[in-house]
Amino acid sequence: MSVPAAPDFGDYSKLIDDEGLYDNFTRIRTAEFLLRLVRLQLSEDQGPGLYRASTVALAALCVILLICVIALSAHKQKNQNATPQTEKQKQEFNVSELLSTINKLQEENKQLWAKVNASKAVQPTSPPLQCAENWVRFGSSCYLISFQNKNWFRAKSYCETEGGHLAIILTAEEQTFLWDRLPRGHWNSFWFGITDSHTEDQWKWVDGTPVVDGFWEEGEPNNHINEDCGYIVKTEVLTRVAIRSWYDAPCDFSLPFICEKEDSAAAATTQRAN
Repeated sequence: MSVPAAPDFGDYSKLIDDEGLYDNFTRIRTAEFLLRLVRLQLSEDQGPGLYRASTVALAALCVILLICVIALSAHKQKNQNATPQTEKQKQEFNVSELLSTINKLQEENKQLWAKVNASKAVQPTSPPLQCAENWVRFGSSCYLISFQNKNWFRAKSYCETEGGHLAIILTAEEQTFLWDRLPRGHWNSFWFGITDSHTEDQWKWVDGTPVVDGFWEEGEPNNHINEDCGYIVKTEVLTRVAIRSWYDAPCDFSLPFICEKEDSAAAATTQRAN
């Protein structure tokens, strides 16, 4: 049997590359040689059949192994070439995402400062109202609990000469604040700013707005003997409570009273906030 000349590999060290694998040219030449050997063995009729079969099997196995080595080497080289590019793309993506986040935070910061500056712009420049002597402050108003005895109309006029009006009580907190500052007595009562003197049973505040609900004692107002003005009662009975202390009475009764003077700047600020 004539065997084709094997490829000239030269020095064995030349078959090894830097990675410890055959270089591509050598691998291809070796594969071609083995394939030619297989074809030759298959075409020869001489020689023992066992020898010929063994040679063919060995050559075929070498071809298969060599192809696997070439495929693995190519795959590794491809991955090595692709990895830096993939990492670079990931880094570029991370940088872009970070820059986008920074830009969003800067924009939100600008909007926040714009709101802060706008809020400062609407703040009142005038100082808050300072309550005069004997007046007490609650919310945006000052209150005077006067122990002078006057009928409802004269009490109303007195409060107006002081720059205020008879007290307008709109919340349970305000009602409780004032009631807590009234002294207890047998029947201590104080005028405040409601009346139905214009139309019976249509109670209004001194500024003309209607009274909604209110803090009437049970059974009040009852309009007993032409009772057209409202007052607050605080007695020595401890079971009485602030939110059930309004009564109606004739407006010509002479009683102490409660004045209110509003802080216009604070009231305007509250109104803007709402």
